[in-house]
Amino acid sequence: MSAEPTHDIDAPAKVPTTFAGSDKIATDDAKAAANVGKGEIDIMTEEPEKTYYSTVSVWLMVLFSGLAIGSDGYNAAVIGNVELLLAILYPDELTDTIYQRLSNAFLIGMIVGMLLFGVVVDQLGRKTGAVATTVLLVLGITLSTAASGTNPTGMFWMLIVARGIAGYRKRRGFMFAMLADLSSSLGYIWGALVPLLLLLCVGQQVSKYDIVWRTSFALGMAPPLLIFWFRMRMAVSTAYRKSAMRKQRTPYWLALKRYWRPLIGSASTWFLYNWISIPFGIFSSTIMSRANAGDSLVKTLGWGVVINCFYVPGPFIGGYLSDKIGRRQTMALGFTLQAILGFVLGGAMNPIQNIFPLFVVLYGIFLTLGEVGPGSTVVLTASECFPTSIRGQMMGLISAFSKAGAAIGTQVFTAILNSYTSDPSKGNQVAFLIGSGFAVLGAIIALFVIPDVSRRLNDDDEAWKKYLQENNWEAQWGDEVTRDPSGVIMNRAAS
Repeated sequence: MSAEPTHDIDAPAKVPTTFAGSDKIATDDAKAAANVGKGEIDIMTEEPEKTYYSTVSVWLMVLFSGLAIGSDGYNAAVIGNVELLLAILYPDELTDTIYQRLSNAFLIGMIVGMLLFGVVVDQLGRKTGAVATTVLLVLGITLSTAASGTNPTGMFWMLIVARGIAGYRKRRGFMFAMLADLSSSLGYIWGALVPLLLLLCVGQQVSKYDIVWRTSFALGMAPPLLIFWFRMRMAVSTAYRKSAMRKQRTPYWLALKRYWRPLIGSASTWFLYNWISIPFGIFSSTIMSRANAGDSLVKTLGWGVVINCFYVPGPFIGGYLSDKIGRRQTMALGFTLQAILGFVLGGAMNPIQNIFPLFVVLYGIFLTLGEVGPGSTVVLTASECFPTSIRGQMMGLISAFSKAGAAIGTQVFTAILNSYTSDPSKGNQVAFLIGSGFAVLGAIIALFVIPDVSRRLNDDDEAWKKYLQENNWEAQWGDEVTRDPSGVIMNRAAS
């Protein structure tokens, strides 16, 4: 799944090294990976005119950033599998309304969080936003794990509130796809695998299902806690040091006049991608159960894990293509191929579903194509369209709009499945046809609305400053207030 911007959304600071025997000039790919990281750290060396990179520090940045994005995927996906357990434990209390709200609470929390996060990271700094959202995420997961009430309905409402709090958090080419999209996809796989393994550990005893779903939520807390220290040690990126508009009025009207096209294009394609991808991922186990995947919960969850594994090839293919043929071309190609396959599945659902292995493979490829196209490119395309000083707010707005697509898609998806309880195959058919129709629209927008932009973020920053000056808007650029951790300073010789 595509990751939301849980990384530093600016161009990175340099990472000079003092590790004996490991000093080397970083490769272009390492610098590309750093673009989606937490911002690399500069340490003053004896020869400031040279900038060296530590392989260790770059890979640590990649590891921690991947954990952050993967945890986002896990926490979004786990609810779809946990709901299968809750439906057995509380068949009367888990109404359709509660079911939908449980699925959407995390997404709604993300919408609110992304809007506020965008303002915080532009006005107060990337580090402040990263730390604050980590704390809120851990709080939400803790409340989810401990959810209780005087009756099952009360417990579900506490769970809905807790999931909303947990969602209140933030969210180049090939390396971006590897770090962001692959990490998120692995998070979705673990979101299906963990409940399955826990279910096997308790011997599939219904009396212990309560332990399984609470532990599944609790394990989602591990990655945020692991990366908390890393976020506390973040240095301010070079781009933010030079081009931030910290604690100043933002020229929203001028921003809209200049960037309306990429704003609409990025928001629309991300909305459509999440409308398709997240419901089909979250409800993979549900679809498997409706497709007669097996006669037990373990088999249903197991097939859900298999389906989610099809996400993994997408980032490799999409990342490669995005550097070869371009971001928006790759996005349009992925949308188009996904639509074609979706129409095939929707049009011939009954005969395909009767050959269950064929249905599993085609359903998996349908998800793979979503990651090949928009999954690998939509976040990167959006982040490359805006200058540093407003990137956080623009990305926050686009991300919030995209999660609205996920929430609406989940709501519609649930309604479709509930409308065809007497004919599950028909419900699956309608879901694939509607999803494919939106994929066609996504391909059209990717080709004709999203512009080709420069991939040099510094060029965008300078063009934005010149544009504001031409429109008589005065601003104080840069951030000289925020202090980096002790012993860490920005390398003034670095470019």
